Amino acid sequence: MTLTILERSIESQLMEQLLRSPRLPMVAKQLGALVADESARRQEFIHTVLESEKAEFINGEKVVHSPARFKHTATIGNLYRLLSTYVMIHHLGWVGFEKVLISLTRNDYEPDICFFNAETAVTFQPDQIRFPAPDLAVEVLSASTEANDRGIKFEDYAAHAVSEYWIIDPDSETVEQYRLVGERYDLAIKAQTGELHSIVVPNFVIPVRAIFDDGINRATLAQLLAIR
Repeated sequence: MTLTILERSIESQLMEQLLRSPRLPMVAKQLGALVADESARRQEFIHTVLESEKAEFINGEKVVHSPARFKHTATIGNLYRLLSTYVMIHHLGWVGFEKVLISLTRNDYEPDICFFNAETAVTFQPDQIRFPAPDLAVEVLSASTEANDRGIKFEDYAAHAVSEYWIIDPDSETVEQYRLVGERYDLAIKAQTGELHSIVVPNFVIPVRAIFDDGINRATLAQLLAIR
């Protein structure tokens, strides 16, 4: 929270200085040219990115991700299995994973898992390839993605009203659950054990260990299927 206040103070000071500067029109022109160039590169990314790629467009650059470790993929699979099954049974919306391109104001991301409520999901078209901000975004950390997952994505998801954000560390087997409060995220829980209660998926409650332990995952899945 302190960092957010500091950042806003710096932004406010810079804006005030710029508004008082005689160079404002020149700076605005330069910024306009930079934005136009980035927009053109973004359109090229959208039109040329391959279905076989896991790629994102972040701050003007195409970011292609390397193949994931088994632990990373297994963690995604465990959570996706539970969440997608629960959402489907209760007709709550739609759950996507890995190749769903979320297009925000400036950047395009492919979160590991994302949930859209029923009202939003019903608007999706069969050939749609770009999607709006989800209600829940989940990122599973890796060495190459952690900086973005905790940095630009953390800020961007909050700025676009993603109500709930989970960051999962498959190495320490820890889940961090963030809830949107105003324009920023507050940490709801950080846990290796106990229960995880979703904020945006009604009554979705699972053991934290079900994300990492195959036996607990199977037992939890059976329980979800039994409760209809």
